[in-house]
Amino acid sequence: MTRLTILEYPDPRLRRMAVPLARVEKHHQQLIDDMFETMYDAPGVGLAAPQVDAPIRLLVMDVSDNNDQPLVLINPDILARSTPGTMREGCLSVPGYFEEVDRSHEITVRALDRLGKPFELQAEGLLAVCIQHEMDHLDGKLFVDYLTELKRSRIRKKLEKEQRQRSQPKSSRSPAL
Repeated sequence: MTRLTILEYPDPRLRRMAVPLARVEKHHQQLIDDMFETMYDAPGVGLAAPQVDAPIRLLVMDVSDNNDQPLVLINPDILARSTPGTMREGCLSVPGYFEEVDRSHEITVRALDRLGKPFELQAEGLLAVCIQHEMDHLDGKLFVDYLTELKRSRIRKKLEKEQRQRSQPKSSRSPAL
C-alpha cells in the first residue's frame, strides 16, 4: 500500500466535482486500500477521493475507536436526513482547524460497497456527520464553506503562509532567535 498526498485548502483541485464510477475495477480497490492507509496514518476518520487528487465519487471512513470498522461508499446518495444539529468538525485538507458546523445527526444513505454491490445504511451521530462531510468533498465543498467569510479568510491566509514556509529550502528560512 501507498500513503497518498492529501491536498490542502485552498488547493483548487479540492473544488472539482467528482464523477460517478460506472463500475468498480481493480485499480479502485488499490485506491481504496491506499486511502485507508493514508486516513489512518493522518490520523483521521474519513477521506474522500478528491482529497487525494482522484476526482471520483468514492469515500472511506472508520469512526471506530480501534480502526476496526472500515466503511467504503461509492456513488453515495442521501435518501433521508433529520433536523440539523451542531457538531465540531475538522478536516484533513484543512489541518489544525476545528469549527462548529450544522449537519443532520441521522441520515439514510444509499451507495455501492468496495465490490460495487448496492446497500443502504442508516447512520447517526459521528458516522452520519462524517458521511455528510466527506460527501461535500465529492461536490467540491469544504467544511470552511459553512463558516463566515472572515473565519474562512483567516484560515486560508494562515494555511497559505504555512504552505509557503514548508516549500522554502531550509537554508533560505530565517534562523530562530
